[in-house]
Formats: sequence, structure tokens, C-alpha cells
Amino acid sequence: MRFRVRELTDRSEVLDLCPLVDRAAAASMAEFRDTPVPADVARHFFERHLESPQCLVLVAEQEPPDAARTRPAGVCITAPLVDPLLGESVPLICVLDVDPGLRHRGVARELVRVARERLAARGFPALAARAGHNDDALISMGERWGFTRSWELMLRE
Repeated sequence: MRFRVRELTDRSEVLDLCPLVDRAAAASMAEFRDTPVPADVARHFFERHLESPQCLVLVAEQEPPDAARTRPAGVCITAPLVDPLLGESVPLICVLDVDPGLRHRGVARELVRVARERLAARGFPALAARAGHNDDALISMGERWGFTRSWELMLRE
């Protein structure tokens, strides 16, 4: 399968992704939350972060385009992760979602590669990602792609 990665910069095009991002956020946060992700979380996210130089919205699209496909092959969205004490920030992959029928074909890897390249060109050489402590597959994938564990977040409820 061939695909291309495109950065979305048009606000209306970005907002068209809201339903997909809402579903991806709900699915990825299910492990961490006992309550549902708030409705319209994507729209609120984009309102807060879209103008940040650390925010990227990338879509992977099949080549040639498949007229029957109603969603992109994959999406990668980054935003600033800010240290609350120091105020320093690093771009964080907030959403990395690949159409289930197209997984294991390099779509996510290419989205992350392009994100790193574009963020580095903007002056942000580091890129952060998150994974649940029990998500060994995601942690292993991140490590294969050059990510290292730098700190652990502990939560007590």
C-alpha cells in the first residue's frame, strides 16, 4: 500500500477530523478513566492548541485515493506538553490513530517520522509520546522507533 502524509493547516479541514479524534481519544483513554471522555473533546483541544508551533495535524492518505474510504489511513496530532514547574515544553503525540484495516503497514511509523522531521524544522528536536504502563506492545513499538522512557507518572485515586 502506498500513502502520502499531508499536514492540515486549514482550520475547517482540521475541524472535519473532530469526530475521528473524539473516537480515538475515547478509545485511548478508556484504560485510564472510569468516566467517559467529555463530548467534543477534539474541538476544545484544537481551540486551545491549533495555533501553537508545537501543534501538528498530519493525515496519511492512500495513493491512489480510494473513493470508498471515508476516513484517512491514519492521523497524528501533536501539542505542547508543559512541565508545570519549569514551564518548559516538548511536543507530545496526543493522537496516533490508524484505520484498523490498514494497521501493520508502516502508516503510524511514517506519521511519526514526518512529525519528528517537521517539528525539528520548527526548532523542536525532541518528541514525547505516552503509553499506559501495561501497554507493552505500544511501549515496545516506541522503543523500536527510538523513544526512551524518561519519566513515569504515578497516579493515586
